[in-house]
Amino acid sequence: MLVVTTNEIQGYRVVRHLGLVRGLTVRSRSVVGNLGAAIQIFFGGNISVYTKLAEQARQEAFDLLVEHAQSMGANAVIAMRYDANEIAAAVTEVLAYGSAVVVEPVSGAAQPSAGASADTPGPWAGR
Repeated sequence: MLVVTTNEIQGYRVVRHLGLVRGLTVRSRSVVGNLGAAIQIFFGGNISVYTKLAEQARQEAFDLLVEHAQSMGANAVIAMRYDANEIAAAVTEVLAYGSAVVVEPVSGAAQPSAGASADTPGPWAGR
């Protein structure tokens, strides 16, 4: 599955648009996690407890987006974006969305790198 933030994928052409796809998750920290974050806030700097929560929420939303696209028969998602909102104190909603499409390689064109694949997470994975 190719997932890109652009409206086109170099070396491919869109042969069919399948519609909007999304992945939605709502996450929160435990009381213990919030206590750890409060200690980090006291000293300032990166609040790693919340950074990890944000990364986990984005990854889960991304995985759900890919799952939704695959269920529609797509082999790519274009114009992928994230949106996040705070629903309540320490409760965050993360939405990943884009356009599910079927693409095919353009003959003679160079193919994109594996970095665009959902099977090979981008540089943000594992942080």
